Amino acid sequence: MFADGLRNLPSGAGIDWLAGPGAALILLFALGLDWLIGDPRWLPHPVRAIGAATGFLDRKLNRAARGEKTLVARGAITALLVAGGAAGIGAAASAIAAAIPYGWAIEVVLAAMMLAQRDLFDHVRRVGHALRREGLAGGRVAVAHIVGRDVAVLDEHGVARAAVESCAESYGDGVVAPAFWYLLLGLPGLFAFKAISTMDSMIGHETPRYRAFGLVSARLDDAVNWVPARLAGVLLALAGLFVPGGSMRQGLRIMLRDHGKHRSPNAGWPEAAAAGALGLALMGPRHYGGEVSADPWLGDGRARATEADIRRMLYLYAAACLLLGVIIAMIAAFVR
Repeated sequence: MFADGLRNLPSGAGIDWLAGPGAALILLFALGLDWLIGDPRWLPHPVRAIGAATGFLDRKLNRAARGEKTLVARGAITALLVAGGAAGIGAAASAIAAAIPYGWAIEVVLAAMMLAQRDLFDHVRRVGHALRREGLAGGRVAVAHIVGRDVAVLDEHGVARAAVESCAESYGDGVVAPAFWYLLLGLPGLFAFKAISTMDSMIGHETPRYRAFGLVSARLDDAVNWVPARLAGVLLALAGLFVPGGSMRQGLRIMLRDHGKHRSPNAGWPEAAAAGALGLALMGPRHYGGEVSADPWLGDGRARATEADIRRMLYLYAAACLLLGVIIAMIAAFVR
């Protein structure tokens, strides 16, 4: 079955996976490539261009003197231009790949660049290593690279919880969501998703500067992550079967019970699933910009997470990535 798919591998497969295994096989190769090498620093990354375009439009259009409705409209124009431009570049890349021999290999590389499996694993692992080798100070420095909260007030348990939470949430929007949109809409969908995700991280904040201008980008990000976040939660819960001391049943139970406690309509699903699967209590009160966010706890387990729990989260994450690969392999093998 896989051999047949390889002989007939199309480029720019997109939604054509409904009629053949092309997109699923390309995605499977991309997941494998990303896991092996991550994102080499020397390789030009499309997200940098997306970030540069977003920053340019932010500087030109986001003027405090404008009224709220005008800023919302300008933010919508920014979202349309950046996401639409990214989709157009993705479509052009697919067309080029389709026009040359072995062009599907180009799609493999481009899709792999848009996935965050290996980079996320490495970043979270560094937090655990820093806590173990350098203590609290090192852990704070390492975790500051992956979270936006005030790390200076975190104790060792807070650093460990932050790493676990970031890993769970980012599994949804950094791995499952890109895979989902590539399977559905090919490179145009994948590039557009990454553009929306990048805009949300840059301008989709509840701050005076971005509350109006970034509103459309934030809502788009919520929309494109709606299905992937729930899939990610289920996969993390199922992965509890493969973690020492983990629990699939608790992962599913806590996910269904506590996902709505999160301020985000999406992040609560994978975070609550991880909390239940690992027997932890996640989220809770946190510091942002010098203020305390009195968020409720997800899960019934220990709030005093440790470096060992970061390692358990990495096991959970790796197992969930493997489960995703198995599902994509099944699509490649059996969907015609």
